[in-house]
Amino acid sequence: MVSGTVLRRGFYERDPALVARELLGKLLVLESQGSFLGGVIVETEAYYGLEDPASRAYRGMKDYNRLMWGEPGRVFIYNVHRYWMLNIVAHEAGGVGAVLIRALEPTHGVDVMMTNRPVMDARELTNGPGKLTVALDVDRKLMGMDVTRPDSEIRVLDHEIDFEVGTSNRIGVSLDLDEELRFYVMGNGYVSR
Repeated sequence: MVSGTVLRRGFYERDPALVARELLGKLLVLESQGSFLGGVIVETEAYYGLEDPASRAYRGMKDYNRLMWGEPGRVFIYNVHRYWMLNIVAHEAGGVGAVLIRALEPTHGVDVMMTNRPVMDARELTNGPGKLTVALDVDRKLMGMDVTRPDSEIRVLDHEIDFEVGTSNRIGVSLDLDEELRFYVMGNGYVSR
């Protein structure tokens, strides 16, 4: 069992960039294969709606991205280059958006994660959005789950660590907004790059 206070819906009912920044240092936990898997969130990216050329919502509402317009605090999953991307819907009332979880510092169920994604160096286990979904065994079965419920299979817990926040442009996007929407824990060895 992993103890801690689950972040409530109001946390996600804000600007995606603010949510992305404040998710750093929080604990993401997933119940999988009879174990608790997860770790400290050390890297995120914020995505918006129709005005954001890098967003899944840029071309309007479709079946696959409908959740980005929906209730904040829900899991939004999509596939890029054969890898699932784990996002949490985040936006103000009437808005559109989500936060991509880019990297974790693994703290729970590391042995199971190493079975799911065998690597020689634990720092390579969850230091990228595709790597962490393989390690956590994340796929579309989590789509729409509510991370704000204490009994949810996947949830985010309040957790405090001391760190400085670094920012940059988002990684791997060809068109981007003119603001830095990637946030990471400076100096953490599990940040993707």
